[in-house]
Amino acid sequence: MKAMKRSTLATLINATLFSAVAGTSFTTLAEEEQAKSNQLEVIQITARKRVENAQEVPVSVSALQGDNLDAYSSAGMDIRFMNAKIPSLSVESSFGRTFPRFYVRGLGNTDFDLNASQPVSLVVDEVVQENPILKGFPVFDIERIEVLRGPQGTLFGRNTPAGLVKFDSVKPSQEFDGYASVSYGSRESVDFEGAVGTGLTDRISTRVSVLWQEQPDYIDVRSPEGVTNEFAKDDSLGGYSEKAARIQFLYEGDDFTGLLNYHVRDLDGRPIPFRANLIEKGSNNINPIYDNDVVYHDAASRATQQVETQGLSLKLEWDLAEHTVTSISAWESAEIYSRADVDGAYGNQFAPAMAPGFIPFSSETADGLPEHDQYTQELRLSSNYSGDFNYQVGVFLFEEEMTIESFSFDTGVFDAAAGQYGLQNGYAVQNQDTSAWAIFGSFDYTVSDKLDVTLGLRYSDDEKEFYAKRTDNPTPFNGSPDFLEGRANPSDSHVSWDLSATYKLTDDVNLFARLANGFRAPSVQGRILFGDEVTVAESETTNSIEFGVKSDVLDGQGRVNGTVFYYQMDNQQLTAVGGGANFNRLVNADKTTGYGFELDTEWVLTDELNATFNLSYNKTEIDDPSLAIQGCAQCTITNSINEAGLYQLDGNSLPHAPEWIANATLRYTKELENGDFFVYADTSYRSKINFFLYESVEFEGEALFETGVRAGYAWASGDNEYEASVFVRNLFDEQVVIGGVDFNNNTGMLNEERFIGAEFKVRFF
Repeated sequence: MKAMKRSTLATLINATLFSAVAGTSFTTLAEEEQAKSNQLEVIQITARKRVENAQEVPVSVSALQGDNLDAYSSAGMDIRFMNAKIPSLSVESSFGRTFPRFYVRGLGNTDFDLNASQPVSLVVDEVVQENPILKGFPVFDIERIEVLRGPQGTLFGRNTPAGLVKFDSVKPSQEFDGYASVSYGSRESVDFEGAVGTGLTDRISTRVSVLWQEQPDYIDVRSPEGVTNEFAKDDSLGGYSEKAARIQFLYEGDDFTGLLNYHVRDLDGRPIPFRANLIEKGSNNINPIYDNDVVYHDAASRATQQVETQGLSLKLEWDLAEHTVTSISAWESAEIYSRADVDGAYGNQFAPAMAPGFIPFSSETADGLPEHDQYTQELRLSSNYSGDFNYQVGVFLFEEEMTIESFSFDTGVFDAAAGQYGLQNGYAVQNQDTSAWAIFGSFDYTVSDKLDVTLGLRYSDDEKEFYAKRTDNPTPFNGSPDFLEGRANPSDSHVSWDLSATYKLTDDVNLFARLANGFRAPSVQGRILFGDEVTVAESETTNSIEFGVKSDVLDGQGRVNGTVFYYQMDNQQLTAVGGGANFNRLVNADKTTGYGFELDTEWVLTDELNATFNLSYNKTEIDDPSLAIQGCAQCTITNSINEAGLYQLDGNSLPHAPEWIANATLRYTKELENGDFFVYADTSYRSKINFFLYESVEFEGEALFETGVRAGYAWASGDNEYEASVFVRNLFDEQVVIGGVDFNNNTGMLNEERFIGAEFKVRFF
């Protein structure tokens, strides 16, 4: 939905309404008559590759946009700000600002290898972002974020058995408009973003969007007591410099449109700080010696994270009166080099005594993606929805080539050539080529004025060529050779489908039901730097059933949407992370089940006060009596052990799968002088989680509760609109462990601490 210029800003802000599908609020922009009558807006989404009223779509879908999106993404936040902000959605990363891992209804993938596939797909401007590094592109000048829960295999293809996250950027138009905002906050952080769009000719328009985020290093490196302070240094970690841009050109003819989109990202920063001994043994409490601004690292001086991504897409659309032909051609590329003190402390070569920050052995590693290219082509034919029967049919092609490098370093050995410690002592390389294609169709039939049904089918074919080679073994004492090769060539084909129906119970209440099947292609884990085995996971499939209601209540001043669901996943691909060594293995669980519900609500309480409340419950369980894996080195595991000394997973919940997610927003607006004073508050909660497939006392993450507040004043002057505000994220400075490393001394990572800032924004027309 496009923002509409208002004669006064008071009208604009009083039109602030909340998207129930999203369980969120947004400041843009109802019709003036609708705002005066204090009615909720009709929310338009593109969950089925066409513009529809969200209340009439037979899919459990939520959206973030406008006011809520601005508040959540403030403070220079990366894409992880979405964690627990939408029912049944959580996001985490052990790479920091890159490599986000999405979980929907408890389904995700904890694998940290650079070729890891995920059951939750990310689609940006109608182009799939397959590699996990592509998924970390910054969020700016975005019109809307949609989260589609449940299998989305028919229209969006393989690797969507859990769901889909969909980003749509603001598109060019003939009207001149733009914005610029700058904020300054805790730890000298600076965040600037802006965009400008206009018509170049009567038929060609453009929009340029830019982002710049910067934060200096602020975490000090210290030495344990009685240990040389050779590695101690102030302000060594925590910083980043992020730059990104997007330029679009739109051609609009009488019956043809073409949209060209080029986007680029450049990140120069530090990896997430790992903290050894962060978790007290025998509990999941944070060690009382913890200090957020201090770490005990012997490799911090070499820690770095450098990311470059770019992409180009061309969307061509022909309107043929009764049909529309759409072609989307795209290329995406990513590069990363990330080196970190993974053990999070001093190795015993530097700290022979059991001092704070000590671990039995050092682990300094790096991963790189020096070469990566993804090419996609989608061609589809759609009827123009002029009769009772309508359809979309199409073909999709996917090609991806990548090279992954893994390095190990001996932290205690001096590298004379480099003039520093950390001599390289291990190297392995992976090459993976993926080819996939699909044909799909979605068919809609209006049975009556009250009943609509949809049938979707997709045939997918997927093949991988994988080769891995190790030329230097960092752990020769384990008896494995320096030189090692591994190959895999998994392939599979599958027919995904869905069947859904929407029944109009009343003018304000729609009921829907959906049966769906999803598919994730075979995966390869060839991280053989520390291990000697290339593992392959077979295809996983999901069958899901859900029922829901979408309703407008209180004469249009409230909205309540609810969904209940059940799914069974066969051959679920799981990653056994760590387990006494810094490498991963893929396994298949015979069966995994999940059930729960999602509730999205929004309310216009008064002319000045709006609110939302959203809630989800997800219960997941692994059902495989024979599935067992290795466990952690120093933690306390509560699962039973089989005869082979492995920990049995039958009955466990999935990792990073909170049972409860809840969030709420409240916005108060008051006309004051020649503008409007506003206060916006939001809060989110996710219940406890397990970090790994096994269950342990130490690696159970506590519940996370975070609150944000933004207050400010908005006014209009001339053709421009201005806003000055102050804000705080994580108001109560809630600090919990959000992830772990299990092969050393209970190493963990923490969520972001409290952030306070101020922002100034101008919109011009």
